[in-house]
Amino acid sequence: MDDYSESQTSRLSRKISENPFMPLGIVGLIMACGFGAYQFKNRGKMSTSVYLMQLRVGAQSAVVGTLTLGVAYTLIKENILKKLE
Repeated sequence: MDDYSESQTSRLSRKISENPFMPLGIVGLIMACGFGAYQFKNRGKMSTSVYLMQLRVGAQSAVVGTLTLGVAYTLIKENILKKLE
């Protein structure tokens, strides 16, 4: 029941402090969607399905890259920095 008494703002700040790469992922998602919508007009003779597949691959690459950075950050924080303390 304690989870339901938490406000949206405090929940968001708690999630950001637990996962510092979450805001980076959200910003990357917004930028990828904006770039895709902007470039959709200038795709030339490329078919829509091919363009959307390329955009999907780019978005998935951004997600995998962000997840990799998050895992690397967590491993460094839990293993290397705790040994130094």
